[in-house]
Amino acid sequence: MGVAIRDILADCKETLTWDELSGTAAVDAHNALYQFLSIIRQPDGTPLMNDAGEITSHLSGILFRTVNFLEMGIKPVFVFDGKPPEFKQETIEERRLARTKADEAWKAALREGDMEEAYRQASASSRIDSHVITSSHELLDLLGIPWVQAPSEGEAQAAYMVQEGKVTYSVSQDYDSLLFGSPVLVRNLTVSGRRKIRGRTITVNPERIVLSALQKCLGVTREQLIEIGILVGTDFNPGIRGIGGKTALKIVRSGAFDSVIAEKQPEFDPDPIREFFLSPPVTDDYTLEWRAPDVEGVVEMLCGRYDFSEDRVRSALAKVSVKAAQKTLDAWF
Repeated sequence: MGVAIRDILADCKETLTWDELSGTAAVDAHNALYQFLSIIRQPDGTPLMNDAGEITSHLSGILFRTVNFLEMGIKPVFVFDGKPPEFKQETIEERRLARTKADEAWKAALREGDMEEAYRQASASSRIDSHVITSSHELLDLLGIPWVQAPSEGEAQAAYMVQEGKVTYSVSQDYDSLLFGSPVLVRNLTVSGRRKIRGRTITVNPERIVLSALQKCLGVTREQLIEIGILVGTDFNPGIRGIGGKTALKIVRSGAFDSVIAEKQPEFDPDPIREFFLSPPVTDDYTLEWRAPDVEGVVEMLCGRYDFSEDRVRSALAKVSVKAAQKTLDAWF
């Protein structure tokens, strides 16, 4: 879900072409996997699966989107979530219940023959389990793409990697990355292209938000941006009912954050959440190394075990090989 501040960011972001995105990118892995699991489905909402009933939508997303990244000169590193903070448990439970309800609504829509509603509800029922995680790790290793295990929130780790100059920008659909201090956030990389939304087809383009420019645009510090997030609600607190992004911005600019919290939520202490955004658990225990893909290993995994089309898999990997052949392997990977 992330923090709902989209309504105040319209003038603080820029739409990009893929040609402007070359560099290294720390991808919020769980965010990307949810996108793949939600979007890559049959018309009735059924996810892609092999003959054994194992879901493969996420593997399709990793393969083809990663190849697309490499073709465009983007070297991704996927950052996986670790242990969530205690104050995220309520959000986790709410999301679990929401997915369960969506799953039930999906089945009901199928019985009624409403395919559009079935697809919508099925997308909302997407969940990440141990199979999704372990198979994602395996495929990334075979593709020669590095991944990092964060000690806590993946977005926080990705933001730290940008701050340290280890990568060029972070990639996520959520704006939490900005509260965690990512100097540059790029959205829509895992969902760009033509998408069908509420019965109509739209084009989704990548967009970039530079934190320093955002702060200047809104006239706030990073600490005040975090206060805005706390007022509207984050993954770690529900926010204050009736306060959206624009109202929160006015409150913070006027210096009334503490008084509003004291009046509306007198038993709530925002300091632990503020501190978590400012100093989250992160790690330097990782190595970033991009290697040429193990073509036969990828084919064995995806085609031999997950029933992918061998022609499609080899064709996708050939694009990377052709691109690499235009440079030395060292220069490309």
